Amino acid sequence: MLGTSRTTRRRFVVRKSPIHGRGVFALARIPKGARLMEYTGERISHEEADERYGEEHEHSPHTMLFSVDDDIVIDATRWGSSARWINHSCGPNCEAVDEDGRIHIETVRDIKPGEELTYDYNLILEERHTPALKRAHPCFCGTRRCRGTLLGRKR
Repeated sequence: MLGTSRTTRRRFVVRKSPIHGRGVFALARIPKGARLMEYTGERISHEEADERYGEEHEHSPHTMLFSVDDDIVIDATRWGSSARWINHSCGPNCEAVDEDGRIHIETVRDIKPGEELTYDYNLILEERHTPALKRAHPCFCGTRRCRGTLLGRKR
């Protein structure tokens, strides 16, 4: 599934990213407000996610988990859509929208052909966001206003 259906032309493709690993790139102009894809995968509990990946990914900047709410995490590691390859940016061109427990990726501005699709991961951890914890979750987006971490601001 690379952003296509039988009746529409491909709008994006997964390939090597200058930000991190793989990324998703626009193949054509995509207008602001377009719903691109759903973040899909196995729906599991937070406890199951911790059992599967807790120690293995503790200091890894690369996971394919999306926390939907206090009960559900989407694990896109094995059966996820192309959305699992969308990288973080502190100046994103997309956002993740929760609609009845389903996560959709939508554009927040017009996207040019060749541009990498990104959204702000805005990770919020239960523990205090110390300088060491922020360094453990580095951002590689390179935007002018990069905050240097995938962690968001606690409320």
